Amino acid sequence: MRTIVVLGDRMTTSPQLNDLTPEHLLTLYQITSMMNSSLDFDEVLNTVMDAVMQVTKAQRGVLMVADDDGLLHVQVARGVDGNPEAAYSTTIINQVVETGKSLLTNNAQFDDRYKAGESIILRGLRAILCAPMSVKGRIVGVIYVDTALRFGIFTEADQRLLDLVAGQAGIAIENARLYRVAVEKGRLDRELQMAREIQESLLPHRVPQLRGYDIAARWRSAREVAGDFYDLFSLGGNAVGVVIADVSDKGAPAALFMAAARSAIRALALAGYSPLETLGRVNDLLLEDNGEDSGMFVTVYYSVLASDGVARNINAGHNPPLIFHRATNQLSTLPIGGRAIGWFPQNPLRVVEMQLQPGDILVYYTDGLTDAENASGECFGLHRLAQAILASKDYSADEILNRLVDTVDGFCTGAPVFDDLTLCVIRYTGE
Repeated sequence: MRTIVVLGDRMTTSPQLNDLTPEHLLTLYQITSMMNSSLDFDEVLNTVMDAVMQVTKAQRGVLMVADDDGLLHVQVARGVDGNPEAAYSTTIINQVVETGKSLLTNNAQFDDRYKAGESIILRGLRAILCAPMSVKGRIVGVIYVDTALRFGIFTEADQRLLDLVAGQAGIAIENARLYRVAVEKGRLDRELQMAREIQESLLPHRVPQLRGYDIAARWRSAREVAGDFYDLFSLGGNAVGVVIADVSDKGAPAALFMAAARSAIRALALAGYSPLETLGRVNDLLLEDNGEDSGMFVTVYYSVLASDGVARNINAGHNPPLIFHRATNQLSTLPIGGRAIGWFPQNPLRVVEMQLQPGDILVYYTDGLTDAENASGECFGLHRLAQAILASKDYSADEILNRLVDTVDGFCTGAPVFDDLTLCVIRYTGE
């Protein structure tokens, strides 16, 4: 197996995101951090609107939220005189809702697409930028900004940023709405259940497809909310990012810290930063936001898997994944290294590159699996995990995952569950 240590590398940027400016990236992180740190509905809405206005330099802006019947209503407005419900182009809003895609026009008065838009003509609108906010394919709102001052004020980078912000804002707004409903009902048990639903909404809704890979993952919390998480995301079509992490605390504080860490890692990774740059920047950002007395940090294992079988791995204090080598019929661990992020100002991390061979299997896990105890207080341990992997090596990733979970559950029969369990199985087929 070829192993190369790579320092200071930078991943090829996604064609859709590589024109984001440093200001846009900073704004994106600030918005996602603020959104995930609050469940106050009005605070989340105002945070999103103010940040979008600042970065786009728009003259006016409105943030609309859908009611239970799907009808949009203005919740927040900036730079608007009079009735905010008459402060936007209905033509633009309707098109964005119908297509589910963002829209940019820097010359609305002469744009053939909107000649029939009376509101554009009457208000003398020149530049318009609008994006939908959606959750699981359902539009929950719209962010809209415009200006009548001059043409060409908005850029494609502004549109890219608004797409990313709208995606995060949709989840945050839905989370805040669910939380507000729970508080109004006054049911603590329902609040906790909704908190779990909120956390589950941050997990990948589907496994990204990448030629040559078979991927399966599972997340299970010991309480209503958890500090474990995993993430899977496509990187430019020829690679996939794999993240598995564990926050040091449990319960609601760990869940909020997890949301901040997950959002920061995903935002930087999708913006084209390498694994080394991503975790380095996230470490600095979490360290800056982390309270002195919180005592929280997060262990992370992050891999970028390419379609040609090259895996670039970085470990920040997490349990090293296991790898089954088909050629030798043996197991080994991926590199150990680095310290948890969000706690140490100086955190030396390194990227280790390796070449996977057809039939190789990667198993990422959190310590809730190996530390799981049976009724006698005995831990499941790494040895039993290795045996279970070897016994399942000829199956698909999904079947391997199911067999591993069944093995752990069988071992723990009759014992209480104290820790979260997160597991990701990846088989490289090379096909």
